[in-house]
This record gives sequence, C-alpha cells and structure tokens, in this order.
Amino acid sequence: MTVQIKTPLRHLLSLENISDETIHGLLDRAQEFVEGKYLYQPLRGVGVCTLFFEPSTRTRLSFQLAAQQLGAEVLNFEAANSSTTKGESAADTFRNIEAMGVRGFVIRHREDGAAAALAAIAGPSTAVINAGDGCANHPTQGLLDMLTIRQAKGRDFSRLRVVITGDIAHSRVARSDLHALRALGVRDVRVCGPRTLLPMDDEILEGFNITHDFDAALDGADVVMMLRLQRERMEEGMVESLKDYHEQYGLTAKRLAYARPDAVVLHPGPVNRGVEISDDVADCKQSMILRQVSNGVAMRSAVMEALLTKPLNVH
Repeated sequence: MTVQIKTPLRHLLSLENISDETIHGLLDRAQEFVEGKYLYQPLRGVGVCTLFFEPSTRTRLSFQLAAQQLGAEVLNFEAANSSTTKGESAADTFRNIEAMGVRGFVIRHREDGAAAALAAIAGPSTAVINAGDGCANHPTQGLLDMLTIRQAKGRDFSRLRVVITGDIAHSRVARSDLHALRALGVRDVRVCGPRTLLPMDDEILEGFNITHDFDAALDGADVVMMLRLQRERMEEGMVESLKDYHEQYGLTAKRLAYARPDAVVLHPGPVNRGVEISDDVADCKQSMILRQVSNGVAMRSAVMEALLTKPLNVH
C-alpha cells in the first residue's frame, strides 16, 4: 500500500485547518509503520535535529527512534548544555545548526508560537515539526491520539462520543486533539474540567459540549481522554488540592463504568497516578496509554517522511 498526501506539507506546526484527508493519509502511513513496513530508509543521510528547549521523555525519544529507523542522522540538542546558557537566542541557535546542513528540526519550546517563529526563518529545503510549544500546539501527539482511536474504533470518527477531561486551559495536547477531532467530523465531543481550567472565551471550544460534571460527561462515552494537570504552568489557587481534584475529576474504575463497556482510555503522559487517573484504570485492559507511546514512533515516522521526502499523495 502506498499512502499519498494531495496537499504537500512544508512544516507541521498545528492541526488547525488541516483536512481530514491529510490526517487520514498520515494515519494510513503510520499504520504501515506500526505493522513494520520500514521497507527502505528514505532519510538516509538527512540531518534531523531534536531542538528541545524544554524537558521531554516520550516525545524526544520517539522522534529520535523514528528518525533513526528512517535512516536519518540525528542530532540531539538540549538547551541546558548549549550556547543558549551563554545568551544565544533560539533563532541564532536554529540558524547555526541549519548552516551545518540539517534539514529537519523537531522543536519543543515553553513559549506559544516558538516553532512557527523558527519555521518563518527556515530555508526553503528545511522542515520544522512542532513537538510542543507552550500551551498552544502539539500536533504529532494529536495525530498519534487519532491513530490510537482509529485502531480501537475504526475509520468513522463521526459516530464517536469523546470526552476530554482535565486541564484544558494549559494543555497543548487538548488543543491539537480538538483540532483533529473537529477535522475528522466527531459530532459529540464533551470537554470537562473545573471552571478555573476551562478557558470559556477560547474559540477552540466553540461547537463542543462544555461541562463541569465528569460523571455526566462519561455517560455512554466511547473514548475518554485524560489530561495531565500542568502544575508548572498554573497560578496558585487554580486547583484547591490534588485530593479534591481527584475526587471530582479523577478517572476511577467506578467512574469508567458510566462509559460504554468497550470505551478506551487515553492519556498523553506523564501520568500522575492518583490525581488524573487511578492505578486500576491506568493499567486496565481499556487503557491505551502504552499503545499511544508505541504509536508515537510510527506516527512521527510518517510525519518526517512526508515532510523530508518527496510529497506523498492520498488515494
């Protein structure tokens, strides 16, 4: 099977305004990689830099492994051990590494819009992938979440009832997932969380069902997506206590019973057990958390192949 994308991608900065056809094309290719169809190394000799100005485990390692499996030469950048500690700007760091002949940049940054700003100064043969910037976007996480859902529930997203619960205000994952779910035609998306963590004036929530009642949101759900509390980005007082949060918005086996019996549970990680999710749910048969991690390598392989080789076309 040859997967093709009609609209060539220059960079992947966000899933906003991306078509369902493009998403399914990338998911199709990622599924080939899940099935072990690394038949050739299209990025042999291509330099790819993981340019991370913020800590990461799953995202960084899965991008590294994906690039290596595609044959790329991988350079690992960590801000703490770089010239940024001497005052060098992110833009100058980017330009200097690009001058070494690196063509692919996987960028993680604490500021909203940082990846787009670097993409704007990139040369014509350079591709930028946003690996998470501030609270704004995490497109490959959104794509791997869609791949995980499609594996469990099939290609027709329109009939699904999806619950996203937790720290919506600070979650770049939530934004990318919501962009993807909208593009894929999901009609019943329930966004749930405490009032302090739901940005009611944010246009990303337009058209979705907003609720503060987690038990009601779970009623008949096919997919339950839990989010990590972004405590490093929060102001004091946004959550009364972790204990109170878990009592109101933590996913337990008792709560999961409100969803459909075949409902699947997702979480982007890192998981705060006993806060967003209990041990008995994190480790149950319905949990797709480790599947998400393994899908991350395949999904990021598909994205890098699409950006750094000749454009793929969608059948």
